Parts: sequence; C-alpha cells; structure tokens
Amino acid sequence: MLKQKISELASQIHQEVTNTRRHLHQHPELSFEEYRTSAFVAAELDKLGIPYKKMADTGIVALLSGAKPSEAVVALRADMDALPITEANDVPYCSQNHGVMHACGHDVHTSSLLGTARILTELRNDFAGTVKFIFQPAEEKLPGGASLMIKEGVLDNPKPAAVIGQHVMPLIETGKVGFRAGKYMASTDEIYVTVHGKGGHGAQPQQNIDPVVITSHIIIALQQIVSRIADPKLPSVLSFGKVIANGATNVIPNEVKLEGTFRTMDEAWRAQAHQKMKKMAEGIAEAMGGSCDFNIINGYPFLVNEEKLTANVRAYAEEYLGKENVEDLDIWMAAEDFAYYSQVADACFYRLGTRNEERGITSSVHTPTFDIDERALNVSTGLMAYIAIKQLGN
Repeated sequence: MLKQKISELASQIHQEVTNTRRHLHQHPELSFEEYRTSAFVAAELDKLGIPYKKMADTGIVALLSGAKPSEAVVALRADMDALPITEANDVPYCSQNHGVMHACGHDVHTSSLLGTARILTELRNDFAGTVKFIFQPAEEKLPGGASLMIKEGVLDNPKPAAVIGQHVMPLIETGKVGFRAGKYMASTDEIYVTVHGKGGHGAQPQQNIDPVVITSHIIIALQQIVSRIADPKLPSVLSFGKVIANGATNVIPNEVKLEGTFRTMDEAWRAQAHQKMKKMAEGIAEAMGGSCDFNIINGYPFLVNEEKLTANVRAYAEEYLGKENVEDLDIWMAAEDFAYYSQVADACFYRLGTRNEERGITSSVHTPTFDIDERALNVSTGLMAYIAIKQLGN
C-alpha cells in the first residue's frame, strides 16, 4: 500500500532529515547569498543520483523520473534563504552566522524536499512520470528568486502540470496541515515617499512650509484608499511603518521620509490604487505649499491556489493524515514569491503545522525565537511524496 510504504520511509529517514534541518539552521545565508546551502543541496542530490542544474546563480532544479513511462510532470518547490535576524533560541543548532537566522522555516522546506526526494528515489518503481524539484533562492527579497527562476525556464523542459509548495505555520499544531483554495496570499508593494517643504524655526511656522504636517495629512488621507475607494469585498491593506522627520523640538525640517506597504488580491485594483495614492499624495502636498515624490516598487503578485488542484491535494492530505488533521485556512495578507508560480501555472501552496504548546514552540515566523516541533519533518517529507505520486497518477 502506497501510504504505508511512504509513511514507513518517512519514519526511517526522520532523524536524517532532522540532522539536515539542523545543519541548515546552523548555517543560514541571506537572499541571493545561498552559496553554501546550494552546494549542500547539490551534494545531497549527487548522493541520491538525481540529475540537476543550477539556475538564478544559487538555485537548483532537479528531475526524477519514475520507472513507468508517462509524460506527466509535477513540480515541488522549496526556498533556501534566511533572514537578517539574530537568533535568541538556546538550542544546540542555534545559528552560527550572527545576525542571520532561518526565522521563516526555509531550512525546514529545504530539508523536507530533500527527504521527499529520497523517498521518491526509493519508490521509483511505484510511479509513472517525472517529479521536478525546485530549490529556490531569495524568497525574502525582491525581485524574488521565483521570478528569476521562471525567467530562466524552471517551468520549461519539461513543463509541469502543477507546482506544489508547503510552508511552516506556527499557528497550526504539529501533525496537521492547512489548505485554502482560490485567492490565499496578498500582493505586496513597497511605498517610498519624500515630502518636501521649507524648514525653519518651530516658533515661526508662518515663515515655513511644514513637511511634517503635510505628511500627517497624507498618511490620514491615504487610508481612504482602503476605507472609501476599494471594494469592501476585496481585501486591501495600506500601512506605513517608517516616518523620518529629522528636525528637533524647535526645528521644522526641510523634508520628511515616509515608507510603507500596500497589499491586495486583485491586479487591476492594485494598479488603480497605485495611481490614486500617488495623485492624492501629490495633490495634498501641492495644496499645502509643498511637493511630494511618491514612488512605488512593485513586489510579489497575489497568490492563488488553483481550485481543482487544491481540492485534489487536500484530498491526498486527508488520505495520508486523516481528515481530522487537515484544516481550512483564512486569507493571509502576508506575501510569498510562490505567487509567481501561481500566476503562470496551476499551483497549490499549503501550510505545515509546526506548533507545540507543551514545549513552548509557539513563536511566529520572522521572530528571533521562532522554532519548530521537529516531528513536523515526518509529516512534511511523507505527505509531499504522497501528493507527488498521487498527482502524477491523476
């Protein structure tokens, strides 16, 4: 029975996958700098006898074909980069690269996909078709490693009928996974604004054009983009997290720097919102006697899980783990560069539970204390292998 075979193999290699995850966790590398990680992945693929090639400098794509003839192809994706965070965990596998940490679980994703590759290598006689393994750099930094690998042809020769990815989720208990069909994660754009005025003494405002006041009006007014202009049924978020007015208690500065993010789930509305924000901010600044440089850097698109594929993958997860261990997900306004795959191919991106409240493993991703319950590595490797074989057969 396929499920039993995979489950047994996942258990047999669990310690090895755990060791791999800990090695990667100890040696994290930032986006576009994953040279040691890439070399490690290549060496592991060499051990398995799986052919591969490098893409996007540090990315790797590998192919494994089953013994039975078939033109079916499915792609499995993992990301490899870490974050500029100093780890605060007191564990034997704590990061040895000060100021860099696998705080988003990409060490889990990479070690899991290597484990899945090992399982599928053992089961080559049990499936038909080809599995494409995508080890991707730079998920955390624009323009995103996914966009670069797609441009270099990662989804060509052969072209997969589906691209499937998993991501750790500390809100879900270990042993469980989560799915959402349709729109799941938001696009993300970076906003950089410079408001120009005329600085001077704080006691003589009539002689100045105060960019601090202008910026305040811009911040408040732009919230109308979400509250009064966007369709209420369409998720949109506009947040400003950085304001620099380098004056003093009695000094009005010449300019103010403002930085923020805009996120939504519709590309047409996204483009319209950009125009409306720019026009509104520049208009307010001009009306108040100043000027405004309003720049938006386009980030990742929104992520959509193809309905039929996601229904299939969810059904496979229920078969492998039991219905009680498969949860529904709500929309998530964070962003993921897996979205690039979902914009050009049928894709499914699901969540892997890593939470263990009894052991205090509850910290969110992107925090210095993020960690996982490593029992999740048994689920992550086996489930993805099961999904790959079932999807190839479908």
